[in-house]
Amino acid sequence: MVEGVSLSTLITCGKSMLSGPFASWRAGLKPYKKFQITSMYERHWAWNHSVKRLFSDPSTSRHSDFRVEAGWMFSGGEQDLGARVERSESANENILIFFFQLDLATRVQYALNIEQYDIAQELRNKLTEVEAEIVRQQDAKRGLSSKSEAQDAALRIISLQSDLQDAIKSEDYALAAELRDEISKLEAQSLEASAKALAYENVQYSFRLGQKVKHRVFGYRAVVCGMDPVCCESSSWMETAQVKKLSRGSTQPFYQVLVDVRADVRADPNILVAYVAEENLLAPDQPDKGSFDHPYISFLFYGMDTAGDFIPIKQLREKYNRPRHEVPLDDEDGNGV
Repeated sequence: MVEGVSLSTLITCGKSMLSGPFASWRAGLKPYKKFQITSMYERHWAWNHSVKRLFSDPSTSRHSDFRVEAGWMFSGGEQDLGARVERSESANENILIFFFQLDLATRVQYALNIEQYDIAQELRNKLTEVEAEIVRQQDAKRGLSSKSEAQDAALRIISLQSDLQDAIKSEDYALAAELRDEISKLEAQSLEASAKALAYENVQYSFRLGQKVKHRVFGYRAVVCGMDPVCCESSSWMETAQVKKLSRGSTQPFYQVLVDVRADVRADPNILVAYVAEENLLAPDQPDKGSFDHPYISFLFYGMDTAGDFIPIKQLREKYNRPRHEVPLDDEDGNGV
């Protein structure tokens, strides 16, 4: 979820024009250009409104009769019902910011092509701001803090340890206990961050970007569009999704997956993006070359390869630092995996 960069910052980018799908996206957000969208309700309403406009425009989808109702993403207090426990608001917002990043980059290039250099510079500045915020969020997600934050934490622990020694010498044991607890908390946070950073460096994923998968429990088909080495959702989400009951818990890879919204009758028809533990995903026994419908597909992937999986765009592979997947030659005959 973006905190440092507001939606208004992302969409207010001067007077440049751009043809194509993202023009419809920006049109849906024009009412919010003049004020800061700060409250949770305002962000949810703006997102729902813009998504409805985007995916009700035939030019943004291969299926002109296809419609998506996005209101499910922010309904609160619903009961734990089936596949819906794994739907992810943060994953949707993550994809939204990625779309904005792509849009800004395209608009910078367009402004340069028509020699509007002042506008190109303005757009480039905003793109730099967005990219910096994305990097900050990714570092936080990985358990990495800035150098200054790490130094501040280390100095804070040293200061607390000095205060602890003074409290013990003065026999102020109540204060000493409080200081000891605070030191333990800071050290635990530092250890957790280090463990998460190490997990990002050494993780081995069983599934790849663009791969078609099937949910082991709910049976729906999906496509992988993102991945984390551990569960990076909030504690409340993990409680709702009952992550503790998983055999591998929260320390296994988790995947952002796009759910087939048209064909999967066993899944909740309102689920667009789910966040699923690796142990709950299965690779198909045979190449899945069947059609797959989702409004995000055309933005994140070029199309299907000969094995039926989707080919991620270069920017998506760079986002997750994943190599290009080469389909074995025998997949053309349907014999490969």
